[in-house]
Amino acid sequence: MRKAQELPESAPVEPEAVGSEAPEPAGSEPTVPGAPEVDGVSTPATVLPTDARRRLKAALWPPRVSRGQLVVALLLFSLGLALAIQVRSTNDHSQLRGARQEDLVRILDELDSRQQRLQQEKAQLEQSLTQLENSSNQAKEAQEQTQKKATELGVLAGTVKATGPGIVLAVDDPQGQVKADMLLDTLQELRAAGAEAIQINDVRVVAGTYFTDASAGGVQIDGRTVSQPFRFTVVGNPQDLTPALNIPGGVVRTLEKQQARATITEQQKVVVDALADPKALQYAKPAAK
Repeated sequence: MRKAQELPESAPVEPEAVGSEAPEPAGSEPTVPGAPEVDGVSTPATVLPTDARRRLKAALWPPRVSRGQLVVALLLFSLGLALAIQVRSTNDHSQLRGARQEDLVRILDELDSRQQRLQQEKAQLEQSLTQLENSSNQAKEAQEQTQKKATELGVLAGTVKATGPGIVLAVDDPQGQVKADMLLDTLQELRAAGAEAIQINDVRVVAGTYFTDASAGGVQIDGRTVSQPFRFTVVGNPQDLTPALNIPGGVVRTLEKQQARATITEQQKVVVDALADPKALQYAKPAAK
């Protein structure tokens, strides 16, 4: 009787677990249920652990600013502010950049003249002080100085007539484009150039003079209507007043842009004879020393 043929020994085979998933191939990424499928294959999605999210959030918020970062921010802010101020200052002098050489020389001469006037005024005040201190009759000397000063203040206040060298500026405006602000700019330019007494037509210019545009047209000065041509009679140094009006971008150029014609006449003697009515002060009183 033949024995049954023996089978070769083989590795035991484990039964498959019911419901288990097939092992994923090496190198593949895990998939998330519900991920979109491309051609029937689920695309992999990276799952960020909860603790990793928590650590990332804690690192980003609240923001932590170190002392070095704060110092750098302050330095950058200061640098930006300095650059902005420099650019603005450069733009303010853009008109002088395009000026001709002779115009720049004229402006420098005007500045030198202003400085000389201030030096002369300072010297006169020092001389008056010395005379008062050294005079044998100080009371009489003080009275003379006071009278002289009162006359000068009367010229400034418009209660005394004034005469001397100066200019006459005539502004002819056939188009009616010259407004109150342009006349005010002209007055300010004359004052800055050293004008000591100014009269516009028959109105004396004083510290409280104001300009307004009349509703019916024209310009009013101190409430009085002034008709064309506008005539400025100015006492001062003609060598200072004329260049001040003719500087680039100055009064004459501005008036010409408005189709107005400005004529300047230098004279050795002009008379400012219009007087201003002094107004009683309502609020201001001399301050005690």
